[in-house]
Amino acid sequence: MDQNATAVRNALINNLTVPAFNIPYPPMMEPVIRAVRDEDAFAFIAVARIEWEKLGAISPAVIAEEFREYDDARHVSLHLDHVPVIDEDDLQVDWEPIFRQGIEHGYQSLMIDGSRLDLEGNIEVTRRAVEIAHSAGLPCEAELGAVMGHEDGPQPPYEELFRTKMGFTDIEQARRFVTQTGCDWLSVAVGSIHGSVRGAGGGAEKVEARLDLEHVERLQEATGVPLVLHGGSGINRDCVQGGIRRGIAKVNVASEIRRAYAGELESSGDEQAACELVYERTRSLLHDYFALTGTRRAIIGEGG
Repeated sequence: MDQNATAVRNALINNLTVPAFNIPYPPMMEPVIRAVRDEDAFAFIAVARIEWEKLGAISPAVIAEEFREYDDARHVSLHLDHVPVIDEDDLQVDWEPIFRQGIEHGYQSLMIDGSRLDLEGNIEVTRRAVEIAHSAGLPCEAELGAVMGHEDGPQPPYEELFRTKMGFTDIEQARRFVTQTGCDWLSVAVGSIHGSVRGAGGGAEKVEARLDLEHVERLQEATGVPLVLHGGSGINRDCVQGGIRRGIAKVNVASEIRRAYAGELESSGDEQAACELVYERTRSLLHDYFALTGTRRAIIGEGG
């Protein structure tokens, strides 16, 4: 079995998770991998299409080349994140060539994001993406549901979003989706948010999000596959740990380390200092937030 599939499956079995650290700027690669190694953990190194289209990742090929310079298969592997069918600007994306580039450049798992399509369209595209990934012996992640916070116009207060389960992944749709597509992992919407959403008082603020743990558990039982959490910044730690115990076997980490890098670079202009902040932040996430220090062997197997 592919190492990425094994890692996520072992995480599910052992009530752990595999963090996927997104690399929007190539210099962030070395400190992230060094931090994972120093915590004796295991993580995915990931890049999403938006990060080479709108940030500084340049291309999937550049990130793969940078990864190979620091690669340590005992601690990290490469994941192609968020290849959208319809992107954040509501434009259609020719996604198949991107998938094939990912395979060509050595990515060890792939993610298709058809969540902006209707259910039937998402199933159709995801089934095709799974065929391409599986033909190369790689696992394929898909997405169903809508993590709120990036939509135009005023948003309801977070408590209303949570109470009404707005955008949450539907249990029965998820069961059907996984059965008909054969996807290996499913990214779900269960309470996390993007950006600023109004708090109970009505003011725009970054509220502390939480997860509907019962919904997470029902999704895992209905689908039988490892679940993935996106939009994880700012979620209550106890909720994240509860979600991990109920089937969230992969968590994407992007803004937490990107902000550390970009903020220091903007304030001081010192790239080395920015990279060291990324290193410290990554270690803190692994040790304090995810409690993954020393879990590498449980994730990749006793022989790892």
